[in-house]
Amino acid sequence: MLNHSTHQHGIPSQTGVLLINLGTPNAPTAEALRPYLKEFLSNRRVIEIPRLIWWPILHGFILPFRPKESAEKYAKIWLPEGSPLKVHTERQTKLLRDALSGRYKKPPIVEYAMNIGSPSIAEVVRKMQHQGCERILAVPLFPQYASSSTAAAMDNIFAVMGTLRNQPAIRTIKQYHDHPGYIAALAQNVRDHWATHGRPNKLIISFHGTPRASLDKGDPYHCACQKTARLLAEALKLNTDQYIVCFQSRFGKAKWLTPYTSTVLKELGQAKTPRVDVVCPGFVADCLETLEEIAIEAKKTFIEAGGMAFHYIPCINERNDWIEALTDITVTHLQGWMDNEEPEHTLQLSKNLALRLGARN
Repeated sequence: MLNHSTHQHGIPSQTGVLLINLGTPNAPTAEALRPYLKEFLSNRRVIEIPRLIWWPILHGFILPFRPKESAEKYAKIWLPEGSPLKVHTERQTKLLRDALSGRYKKPPIVEYAMNIGSPSIAEVVRKMQHQGCERILAVPLFPQYASSSTAAAMDNIFAVMGTLRNQPAIRTIKQYHDHPGYIAALAQNVRDHWATHGRPNKLIISFHGTPRASLDKGDPYHCACQKTARLLAEALKLNTDQYIVCFQSRFGKAKWLTPYTSTVLKELGQAKTPRVDVVCPGFVADCLETLEEIAIEAKKTFIEAGGMAFHYIPCINERNDWIEALTDITVTHLQGWMDNEEPEHTLQLSKNLALRLGARN
């Protein structure tokens, strides 16, 4: 069923910018985690196992038990304002909106949505359409493209387009893993931490993992991560023996991208490494995977194995240099859209002509 919306002649068209993040539950409770995990783990981009095999596992073993375990993890990092991921994404949205207001006489409408959970892509796209957005730039907050993250979000947007009778024009950004501003913000974030706390023996550059099978089937995520890490190391003037690139968040028994962050930290702990610092460039906002999995669990792994000092370097979050980079990325992809706004008198002429031809409004 196509969505019915009234087209109004002579109304100035708007350009919209839609930031998209992965998603988060509404509360750190099993009740809130169950529908969130069900939606997330039902996505064919995330879990590529055939439904006939995966469905009994998901509904028989994961959903009855994992929500409680996940809720306990979320409770450790929950902020008074809510989920850290949502809080940081809301702040980034406001800062980008303010930055773009300084770039354009008629700035774009800037909103955010979550690919899983709320606010959903569907509800935000329709909201932007009601605000007059005839053009929407989708900006995934995933610097490195992966089928399970960026492509999943794009699938969601295009599914929404399939329900709209009057579709806005859509532009998408695939990735910005090597954007100079993004790399510069990452590097300065690390330098700022070291200026206060000193330097480690090893810098661990940890990215979210994906199944090895995804790489074998052509997913470019691994290559993008390696390039980001190399550029970050070069910006920090690190030798190859001063940092390690690894992958976290393994799920299930299949082989994922290696080396695993947990294995690397255990080995470094067993080697009595005095200090490691961990940075997670694949996340532009702190979330469960950084604040709980790395700052709490990974630290525990390293210390219990015999390591001495562990530092987690927070994400770039609302850093000015990151917001500047995000603004530059957005402006680049808005070219041609923001330069062709129709003058008000042209809009009125268009409306008058439409009315003479029988339009209702």
